[in-house]
Amino acid sequence: MAGVFASVIFFVYFDYLTYLCIEKSIDMKQSVKLSAYSFFITILSLTILIAGMVLQLHNDNETAAYVLAGIIIFICLLSLFYSPLSVSVDDKSLNVIRSLRVKSIPLNEIGSICLFQPTMGERRTCGSGGWFGYWGRFYDRETGRYFAYYGKASDCFLVRLRDGRQYVIGCRNPQTIVDAVNKEISH
Repeated sequence: MAGVFASVIFFVYFDYLTYLCIEKSIDMKQSVKLSAYSFFITILSLTILIAGMVLQLHNDNETAAYVLAGIIIFICLLSLFYSPLSVSVDDKSLNVIRSLRVKSIPLNEIGSICLFQPTMGERRTCGSGGWFGYWGRFYDRETGRYFAYYGKASDCFLVRLRDGRQYVIGCRNPQTIVDAVNKEISH
């Protein structure tokens, strides 16, 4: 039973990862592409966790197998909640589309937006540093605290809100999103 469960989880997440790595673009909507490192870390860690669960079942250690299954379910649900799939702009907001929720940032709250590349000096305070991308709270000495939603560091832009909050968001062709937002907030 648990082996079937593990296989289903693996294939669902493999399909999800494949979706994240496919290039798609619609006018003001850009997909998020995972870096090779992020893709590798996600597949490797998920494979190790599932293999550990199956091994525990094979050794008749059901308790450990259920604990590992619980860990797998928890981190997969967490990544589904936060991991970005695409970024879009409409006439009212900048949207980070995630599997289970959309994070909308009203354009009238945006103070500035510019291309940005996270540095090696950034520190993750709570979130993912590669598991289904980079998402969560980060801190950088130069930038300060920010919330991140990106798959690849080279595809990012920094959004500073009027109230001081900051977001680092990434997608394919970030310049298009930056230009679209700058055009909307300048009106």
